[in-house]
Amino acid sequence: MDINQRIAGRVRAARDAAGLSLAALAERSGVSRSNISLIERGESSATATVLDKLSAALGITVAALFEAPPGDMPSPLARAADQPVWTDPGSGYVRRNLSPAAWSPIQLVEVSFPPGARVAYETSARAVDVDQQVWIIEGAMEVTVGATRWQLAAGDCLAMRLDRPIAFHNPGPTPARYLVALTTQTHKPPK
Repeated sequence: MDINQRIAGRVRAARDAAGLSLAALAERSGVSRSNISLIERGESSATATVLDKLSAALGITVAALFEAPPGDMPSPLARAADQPVWTDPGSGYVRRNLSPAAWSPIQLVEVSFPPGARVAYETSARAVDVDQQVWIIEGAMEVTVGATRWQLAAGDCLAMRLDRPIAFHNPGPTPARYLVALTTQTHKPPK
């Protein structure tokens, strides 16, 4: 399945599950109604920033937008050839979802980030707590979490919660490759 079609189906299914109209999701996410409609029809490749806004508004992680449609019995194995790969049209970074379709509290993502590229997320409060760790495999990255900037080199690992603005920048002359491990915990309404 084409990755844009997969994202289209996941956004549409998450919006339906949340009981949101296109207009309501647009208002909640800050993404235009027409852009959401194009994404849901698979006619537009959304940027990483747009996917972050939509996932936050839908109460899911960005990684959930790349998952295969739910099946009867999801496999606990994700073969390399079956792992969805997506390229951000804005920055050119390449994201590979490594995790299998079977439920797990941990999701793994491999990223290849081009030299000089930058992506900024306006991360805000979500219906789920998302914690992630970024482990640099090759190259260097500059990660800004809120007002704190971190310089990361190969072997470094940074832990963060996705509850404030976060920016990724590759200041080096070569691509950076890193692993992202993330966990989510749904907020439960008080009883």
